[in-house]
Amino acid sequence: MNRLALPIALAVLAFAVPTFAQTRAAPTPPPASDLIDLNNASRDDLMTLDGIGEVRADAIIRARPFRAKTELVERRLIPEHLYDKIADKVMARPPPGPPAPTPARPTPQKRT
Repeated sequence: MNRLALPIALAVLAFAVPTFAQTRAAPTPPPASDLIDLNNASRDDLMTLDGIGEVRADAIIRARPFRAKTELVERRLIPEHLYDKIADKVMARPPPGPPAPTPARPTPQKRT
């Protein structure tokens, strides 16, 4: 009976460790559809973020467009400690640019 106790205990631990590790994992970020786009969000949407009031929301809107959300700190719109609080809730989807130019067809040259 003692010979079976050790393998059973090891088997129980083998299944318990991954379960324990999963409960301690970092929280997953929200899906992209739940993120606030800095380039398109309304003033009210921006104000739902922690630490973003009327003045900062207006400053973000005036500073558009953003190529990356880190520009909030780089342009000194918000302090770094505030960025750390909201970074997982925002994104900066690039604004649509002008359509790519279509290549011109070469004009046929007349032979003389």
